[in-house]
Amino acid sequence: MRDALAEGGSLIGLDTGTKTIGVALCDREWRFATAGTTIRRTKFAADKAQIRAIVAERGVKGIVIGLPLNMDGSESPRSQGARAMARNLEDLGLPILLWDERWTTQAAERAMIEQDFSRAKRAERIDSHAAALILQGAIDALAGSAF
Repeated sequence: MRDALAEGGSLIGLDTGTKTIGVALCDREWRFATAGTTIRRTKFAADKAQIRAIVAERGVKGIVIGLPLNMDGSESPRSQGARAMARNLEDLGLPILLWDERWTTQAAERAMIEQDFSRAKRAERIDSHAAALILQGAIDALAGSAF
């Protein structure tokens, strides 16, 4: 992905679940990721249309999708869902990176508790905060290497 985006550019991070898709965005210099919205999953075509709209509105140049792995690094049934999402978004014509998302939801929950988010606010925003952690991990690695 680094080679495909030598000039940088805003990226979108996705934390795909069975009921929601957490969305995060980063600045074009890949310094910081910010939690965005949460898409309530319906039909894939509708979900993709929402992602496409965000990509167009924000001038996104690449996609980072959280890859849920088991603790031993092996793939899980949810990994297959993330890979399917990547395949289904390929026609957007953007580079796609699958990024290990182990522990991101727990880390997001911990951070939100430390910030004194109520249970209701945490439930509403956990997926977008997890997406921000996924995206931040990816941009930290991309900005510091020839990924």
